[in-house]
Amino acid sequence: MELNITLKLVPYLLAGVLMVVFSSASSQTLDDKYLQCLLKNSNATKSEFVFTQQHPKYSSLLQSSAINLRYSTSKTPKPLAIIIPLTYSHVQSAVVCSKTFSFRIRIRSGGHDYVGLSYTSYDPSPFVVLDLRELRSVTIESGKNTAWVESGATNGELYYWVSKESKNLGFPAGFGPTVGIGGHISGGGFGSLVRKYGLAADNVVDAKIIDVKGRILDRKSMGEDLFWAVRGGGGGSFGVVVAWKVNLVFVPEKVTVFSLSKTLEQGGTNLFTKWQHVGHSLSQDLFIRVIIQPVQVENGRRTVEFIFNSMFLGSVDQLMKTVSNSFPELGLQGKDCSEMSWIKSVLYFANYPKGESVNVLKDRRPEPKSYFNGKSDYVKDPIPEGSLKEIWKWCLEGEKPILIMEPHGGKMNEIEETRIPYPHRKGYLYNIQYYEKWEDGSIEASDKHISWMKRMYKNMTPYVSKNPRGAYVNYRDLDLGSNGNANDTSYLKSMQWGNKYFRGNFRRLAMVKGKVDPQNFFYFEQSIPPLL
Repeated sequence: MELNITLKLVPYLLAGVLMVVFSSASSQTLDDKYLQCLLKNSNATKSEFVFTQQHPKYSSLLQSSAINLRYSTSKTPKPLAIIIPLTYSHVQSAVVCSKTFSFRIRIRSGGHDYVGLSYTSYDPSPFVVLDLRELRSVTIESGKNTAWVESGATNGELYYWVSKESKNLGFPAGFGPTVGIGGHISGGGFGSLVRKYGLAADNVVDAKIIDVKGRILDRKSMGEDLFWAVRGGGGGSFGVVVAWKVNLVFVPEKVTVFSLSKTLEQGGTNLFTKWQHVGHSLSQDLFIRVIIQPVQVENGRRTVEFIFNSMFLGSVDQLMKTVSNSFPELGLQGKDCSEMSWIKSVLYFANYPKGESVNVLKDRRPEPKSYFNGKSDYVKDPIPEGSLKEIWKWCLEGEKPILIMEPHGGKMNEIEETRIPYPHRKGYLYNIQYYEKWEDGSIEASDKHISWMKRMYKNMTPYVSKNPRGAYVNYRDLDLGSNGNANDTSYLKSMQWGNKYFRGNFRRLAMVKGKVDPQNFFYFEQSIPPLL
């Protein structure tokens, strides 16, 4: 029996026809024709899915899931309209009409884009935002261990409905429950089950995409090349993926979690050094990441804290045996650990208060907004213990930076780097996310934090992957380079960032792009360029 769960639309989309007011008398004719095109091509009689700049809900809709305040200023380029499709035909008409009127499209599913490219643009062409938030149904195919999830659903919504189907089913995606599935899977999707089951994108078996011609294609009709590209090749370059069919994975009824904290003075460096050598080679059932941050201790002194943050697919007793055999230096004790269901571990990693109901995962609570900056790296050889002292010193020079190290190994070693576009597989020990947020929106404050990040990234050069230096596309970073405008995008120029994200897979991605979107309609500052 198939369990079909369709989430309700929010009230403002059901309140009736929302009037559309256009930006100026000089553009009245053009805008009227664009609106008429949207309605005609979607067979719609009402324009309740279109919000222009004059609409009273425009600003709140634009800002609702834009969590990085650096890209929500008065000077940030704004879309002519926000289109919130209620049906696939609305998406089709947005693609066809935007192409006809030479408007760019920015595709947003969750709004966690690090540099705001899902809702702003630095290209001179006018643009609209296609916000997929209402295309968020989750359909569990009972007995098949598969599900169809629409791109506007969040990680949390998918996790919630999967857990309702069975206590023994999960999905290997990320830690952030408010992250949109569409963008997350498009770039790979990294979480606590990665060493057991790989990335979210590794577990996709079908998809529905609306291409540049406005056609709805599935895996069979889009072909294996395009299906390969959308599973980790970065979102927004090839079309609008509206739904994904995913394999669900087995999880035990109880998993065990722990967060063990050590400072420099408590031997944090020695433990981190050991983790570098064993974190990637532990049992596939054991995921231990390390979160490193400056903390204040007695007398206002600052030191570095190491948090060993973990999930084990099994009981406390089983975990203790595993750790005592492979990582006894950690000093883990049973009292440090908590057994819980897999779905409860989602709340644990997302730092929800103890006792919070899993229902929060389907509430789509807005993520707290802040100013933040992020970068990424990959490590293939353990960083020498003598060099770590320098790295900790650089951390202490920042105000509130966080370094998150996530282990590879396990299933990641078994998957060929060409199977999907995500290439960082065998031979990679762990990835690093550099992250810092701040509350002061002044230019001086932002410059200070951004400068620290650039220094840190430069200083890390000797210790991370080389030729090319790797980066994770889901931590989008425009400092790595960007395209020219859509008409002069150079494949050679794009290689400076494309090879970092995709290594040897970048050329194949560009060839797929050249085949399915040769005119580069789906363009943005780091979209895949067409290689014809």
